[in-house]
Amino acid sequence: MRTDDEAIAMLVAALAAELKRCGRVLGTAESCTGGWIAKACTDLAGSSAWFAGGLVTYTDQAKQACLGVRAATLARFGAVSEAVAAEMVEGVCERLGADFGVAVSGIAGPGGGSVDKPVGTVCFAWRDEQGQVESVTERFEGDREAVRRASVVSALNGLLARVI
Repeated sequence: MRTDDEAIAMLVAALAAELKRCGRVLGTAESCTGGWIAKACTDLAGSSAWFAGGLVTYTDQAKQACLGVRAATLARFGAVSEAVAAEMVEGVCERLGADFGVAVSGIAGPGGGSVDKPVGTVCFAWRDEQGQVESVTERFEGDREAVRRASVVSALNGLLARVI
């Protein structure tokens, strides 16, 4: 899987074309990617036609306050979980009026990992225009930069698969 800037730009261009074609908009909720998905989207001129916005919610408190993630979900599953990612994507779509959404929460490293959730563990959730949410957990190799780049590419690929 290519994760260089050119690959990211190509994914965004394809996603933008599809969202414009169907007249829909995207919202992003990011933790470990720190707004990189939103940045990649807004690097493309004219993105306001299909990108509603993004929220970077790095702490549990921010996830609760900005996205409506429930404290009980965080306590039971932890911030890096498919359950939390699912609530994040629901929250961002509701708050921004987005038709499609993606949420990312993970452990980019170099520290912060555990036996159950090692560095490189990233949880994703996507919401389609019918409101269906799908989530998945991936494990990426490499340093912090590599994990974050791979996360951005996976998030965009997942969106593109749902928009087409």
